[in-house]
Amino acid sequence: MDLKEIQNLIKFVANSGVAEVKLEMDDVKITIRTTLEGNVSEATYVQMPAQPVLQQSVAAQQIAPVAATPVAENSHYITIKSPIIGTFYRKPSPDKPMFVEVGSTIAKGNVLCVIEAMKLFNEIESEVSGRIVKILVDDMSPVEYDQPLFLVDPS
Repeated sequence: MDLKEIQNLIKFVANSGVAEVKLEMDDVKITIRTTLEGNVSEATYVQMPAQPVLQQSVAAQQIAPVAATPVAENSHYITIKSPIIGTFYRKPSPDKPMFVEVGSTIAKGNVLCVIEAMKLFNEIESEVSGRIVKILVDDMSPVEYDQPLFLVDPS
C-alpha cells in the first residue's frame, strides 16, 4: 500500500462519519481514529515484521484542512442524525416515492426516512423546519447511532 492510497483512505474515513477504522493486510496494519466533528485525530501506519518495523503517526494538523473545509461551509446547516442503528431507507416501500429529495422543504414532524432495526421499520421525523441541502447516506445502507443523515438549511 503506497502513501497515496493511505492518504485517500484517511480522507475517505474523515468524510464517512465513522469513529475508528482498522485495516490489517499481510504486511500492513493501519488504524484511523476520528473526532465527533469528522476530523482525523490519529492515523497510525505499521509495517509488519517481514521487513524492518516502521511505525508512522500522521499528525492531525496535516489532515485537518481536508476535513475542516466542508465543516466551515456547512456550519450554518443543521445535521439530522440517526437515533438508532439499522438500515437506512429513503422510501416507505420499493414502489413508493422517496420521502425527501435534495431541495425538499420540510416541516417539524415530517417523515424523512425509515430505519429498519431488528425487522422493525422506524419512521424518522424531522425535529426542525427548513430545506434539505444534502443527503449524506445512500439508500439501503447500514447506519450507526448518531451518524449524520441529512443537512438542513433552517433559513
